Amino acid sequence: MQTTKIPATIVTGFLGSGKTTLMRHILEQAKGLRVAVIVNEFGELGIDGEILKTCAIGCAEEGGQAGQIYELANGCMCCTVQEEFFPVMKALAERRADIDVLLIETSGLALPKPLVQAFQWPEIASVFTVDSVVTVVDTPATAAGQFAHDPHAVDVQRKDDPNLDHDASLHELFEDQLSAADLVVLSKADLVTPEQLAQVRALVAEEVPAEVKMIEAVQGSVPLSVLLGQQRAAELHIDARHSNHDHDEDHDHDEFDSLFIDLGAVDRDRLMQALQAIVQKHAVLRVKGFVALPGKKMRLLVQGVGRRFDAYFDRAWREDEKAATRLVFIGKGLNAEVLQQELAHAAA
Repeated sequence: MQTTKIPATIVTGFLGSGKTTLMRHILEQAKGLRVAVIVNEFGELGIDGEILKTCAIGCAEEGGQAGQIYELANGCMCCTVQEEFFPVMKALAERRADIDVLLIETSGLALPKPLVQAFQWPEIASVFTVDSVVTVVDTPATAAGQFAHDPHAVDVQRKDDPNLDHDASLHELFEDQLSAADLVVLSKADLVTPEQLAQVRALVAEEVPAEVKMIEAVQGSVPLSVLLGQQRAAELHIDARHSNHDHDEDHDHDEFDSLFIDLGAVDRDRLMQALQAIVQKHAVLRVKGFVALPGKKMRLLVQGVGRRFDAYFDRAWREDEKAATRLVFIGKGLNAEVLQQELAHAAA
């Protein structure tokens, strides 16, 4: 039985920053490594079948099993955890003996912090660890003060995707992508002057801890020994990384409230709507629990980090236990009576 956790490398950066080129470079050079890949839109990666076959863990082909590339086509990965990310991670966990490395490319508007926090969920944490978060910075665009190669295209991407609720400026999103970084890749370094490169280095240095290294890249060429095997276990310290989209300004875990709410059988849709309303109204950081649905013999496991929720059936109710709903809320300044009232309309 394999007990070593699978290291996951998360590659983030704006549309056009060069993260896809970096992904291709990793796959081209990863001879002998069995690499599982999660991407947002495989068709835009431009990775051909021959490169995928070098990964050697059953790449998806016509008529075959889709076990290699998982497309998260709904846009920003941090907004698709509820619908796709957790089931994909469960599928990969079942194949852990076939995988050496997990590589995740976020969409251009993804906020990496919620994604890294998802690796704290017990079902994921028991199998995977975040080896590092690699943030790709478009050096020429950043030197020009635009942060993205095509700001208009990024804005169109944001408006066209109904799953995205990130209405912050590009500068704020740039800061958030850097806030989670364990390594910063300055892409297209050959397209700027030495003075511009120094300017971008200074700008990035203001946004990352001193221990976060920066490396320059041309055509995504970075040694695998630098990209992989950093052993950061980023999920263990991500909560301490500040971002502009933190629900609370100060994450002092010693002051967290932990409340249990007990309910009977509930309507699934009304429950999820109520939970979404609660996390937007109150300082709730995490939600987890078991849910009883009318007429269902299976119990529903619900987990949430911030506004991102996942819900799936984990097992049947045992004969010796009562099918009931119990949810735990973790946050600050929580009132059990208020939460109970706001969940009341979810009763079946």
